[in-house]
Amino acid sequence: MSTIDEVDRALVNALQDDLPLDHRPFAPLAEKMGLTEDELLTRVANLRASGVLTRFGPFFDAAAMGGAFCLCAMEVPADRFDEVCEQVNAHPEVAHNYERSHKLNMWFVLACETPDCIDQIATRIEQETGLEVMQFPKLREFFIGFRVAA
Repeated sequence: MSTIDEVDRALVNALQDDLPLDHRPFAPLAEKMGLTEDELLTRVANLRASGVLTRFGPFFDAAAMGGAFCLCAMEVPADRFDEVCEQVNAHPEVAHNYERSHKLNMWFVLACETPDCIDQIATRIEQETGLEVMQFPKLREFFIGFRVAA
């Protein structure tokens, strides 16, 4: 992240805090940072376009809304990894996807509207890829307050 300026660095750090539930949630942050709202939104768009921010949005508690999350893993042959990654990521229920240097080298989270949907999407991914999707459902929740300092 050495290619971003100090304003962008402060913005990345600030975006990890709560934004107000308001029709213009960026306005107070922009004012606090000495920017116009448009300047701040342009910076956020540029950070997304450059890949500094890979995801920006709220986290919802799917289970509290009647849905479900499930951590999943696959053993993907190295020569098929990019192909399988595209197939997996094409599903809107895939919240994020990570490559790991392990026998189970692809890990992703399914976030679905209903608990039954987890099995349906996992089965669909298996059918599309020809590879087993191992499911690791949440047994207990821990809140770790994850933040990354820019």
